[in-house]
Amino acid sequence: MVTDAGEMIGDDGRYEAVCSRDARFDGEFFFAVATTGIYCRPSCPATTPKRANVRFFPTAAAAQGSGFRACRRCRPDAVPGSAAWDTRADVVGRAMRLIADGVVDREGVSGLAARLGYSARQVQRQLNAEVGAGPTALARAQRAHTARILLQTTPMPVTDVAFAAGFASVRQFNDTVREIYAATPTGLRAARPRTPTRFGDVGAAGAAAGIPLRLPFRGPYAVEETFDVLAADLVSGVEEMTGLRSGRRYRRTLRLPHGVGIAEVREDGGDGWLVCHLCLQDLRDLTTATQRLRRLFDLDADPCTIAEQLGLDPALAQVVVARPGLRAPGTVDPHEFAVRVVAAGAAGLVARRYGQPLATARGGLTHLFPRVEDLADGSFDELAPPVRRTLRALARRLADGDLALDAGVDRAAAEKALRAVPGLGPHAAAYIRMRSLGDPDVLSTEDGAIRAGMSRLGVAAVDAERWRPWRTYAGLHLAAAARDRGKAFSTF
Repeated sequence: MVTDAGEMIGDDGRYEAVCSRDARFDGEFFFAVATTGIYCRPSCPATTPKRANVRFFPTAAAAQGSGFRACRRCRPDAVPGSAAWDTRADVVGRAMRLIADGVVDREGVSGLAARLGYSARQVQRQLNAEVGAGPTALARAQRAHTARILLQTTPMPVTDVAFAAGFASVRQFNDTVREIYAATPTGLRAARPRTPTRFGDVGAAGAAAGIPLRLPFRGPYAVEETFDVLAADLVSGVEEMTGLRSGRRYRRTLRLPHGVGIAEVREDGGDGWLVCHLCLQDLRDLTTATQRLRRLFDLDADPCTIAEQLGLDPALAQVVVARPGLRAPGTVDPHEFAVRVVAAGAAGLVARRYGQPLATARGGLTHLFPRVEDLADGSFDELAPPVRRTLRALARRLADGDLALDAGVDRAAAEKALRAVPGLGPHAAAYIRMRSLGDPDVLSTEDGAIRAGMSRLGVAAVDAERWRPWRTYAGLHLAAAARDRGKAFSTF
């Protein structure tokens, strides 16, 4: 029936997944019921509808565009994103990553098209053909989800919610909420869950206290290993880790399109989600902040498909089974991470000297990481001369636009441009491609831990071809196999 979570043989296979309420497929497709006018995630606990009444859609926006309303029980708008958009390097995959980052809301469809190097008509046509909805509809579905979160987690006035979620008018906001949720904004707020469910308890909090969120993921999640990676590379003043093992809290500052944010993510999350708390200077940044945290924690990955593919290699099978749900942490800011790779152990000094201080320190958080524009002419006296030259060259190219690192960039072209930066070697370029661009198919055989893992397991570089498109995760398992405690990443 199933080749992987994103590719199934026909609608009959999808219906089988719905009958089994298989949560692995949440976000990979949606199903709608013609007799009720409602669409759901595959794992919805409601009574399974008859096959003849079911239609399938690749995105929530496509279901909404066909006139179906979101199920209030399973909240299909809150599923993990499809892993396909992380693996695909074509224009549709790049467009989906940019839309998730809020580019359409900030720059319009023309801005999205310009970033992709296509006309707006071409982008519209390709998205409609692939995902059943154009960029405007996809962004609208995302705005509706943001509005629901604000209505059900803050006491913000409804009018403020409308503009904070990105709607152009209160009328547009009201019409969208009624169409998608079959309720008025006030009714949607009154209907918020009061007790925890298998899909998370949104709870309630004051706007001043921030916004509590559930960040959903599919399959197992190796949360300890992910927090170990983040703890090993903390930039003082920008990030901090508090609490004891198995109860740690990762906190960091965020530079967002409309203002400053503080994010806290807990290690001891729930069954199928991480617990997050966001404090935002401007609530219009909620969608962007959430998506960037999802990339940091690699929450849209499909660990079952990855494990199935890598487990076919006898050399990797045992180590893959030993670490279910191993993730590839990304970053909240591609430019920031590229600078961190070059500055290495001095990233904290660079942040404190060139970054923007917070108006009020929050515990150990004191600064926003500096923009590349602020680093392009930096003296970097605190760094060794070779690092100084490389960092200045990198910052200038990023600031001038000669080098692009964003959610929709062509990853191969970006790595080639990174290698052209004086002093930035192929291993650094590959590492930036992996973390900054969230590429799941990068393997640097220059990494000492990966080489040690390959030697221990008796595999050669030529074997890596059969690990596509999950070579990043293969590298994590190789590096883990080379360590006594099985940490996921080597320290760069």
